[in-house]
Amino acid sequence: MYIPSELFPIILGFISLCAIEIILAVDNVLFISIIAEKLPQNQRQKARIIGLSLGLIFRIAFLFSITWLTGLTAQVISLNILDIAVNLSWRDIILIFGGAFLLVKATNEIVKEIEYKHSAAPKPLERFAAVIIQIAVLDVVFSIDSVLTAIGLVDEVWVMVAAICVSIMVMIIAAEGIASFINKYPSLKILGLCFLVLIGLHLMADGFGQPFDKLYIYFAMGFSTIVVILNILVRKNEHKTSE
Repeated sequence: MYIPSELFPIILGFISLCAIEIILAVDNVLFISIIAEKLPQNQRQKARIIGLSLGLIFRIAFLFSITWLTGLTAQVISLNILDIAVNLSWRDIILIFGGAFLLVKATNEIVKEIEYKHSAAPKPLERFAAVIIQIAVLDVVFSIDSVLTAIGLVDEVWVMVAAICVSIMVMIIAAEGIASFINKYPSLKILGLCFLVLIGLHLMADGFGQPFDKLYIYFAMGFSTIVVILNILVRKNEHKTSE
């Protein structure tokens, strides 16, 4: 099959962007999976699909508003904190508040997990609308981060749209399995919430102009996940042996 040489950069950019967008969507789908568990069983899958669909809509909307989105990086506030000049754009402000929201929410969920683990009372359920609103708030923050990354990688808008659609479709297909796996093992759920705490800190640091490489977070959480899974397998083997 002959492929014109001018298409190679586009194909390579599409594949690279798909991979990056899937990675960037992991924290999004993780948050959606955990927060959706606060709903009745028959509403959880619906919430996951709506949450990820909103993420897709926000991303595409931002892509077609590139001029406006780029304008969000212009300085609007200048602060002096402890004799340190801090210049903030609307993007920075959104990342700071989004990161703070994620940090508080994830920390609160960790506290609740610990409290209800030692309590006989059932976990309280939330209203469907309240869960969707929380998902939508984080969708906006994650979408801005995702789209700005896409803009820096490829020039063709249709390639960005296609890559984002593919990544969200992959996440929709994987969401239920991820949610079931996380909730089957409480230690993995706590680990996922800790991951969201780190993502919240990353967003806030980025907003204040002190970003650190997200790969450090992925490496740390990947290593921790392997350790937890190995621990689960060891316990399973011990349980089988004792039987």
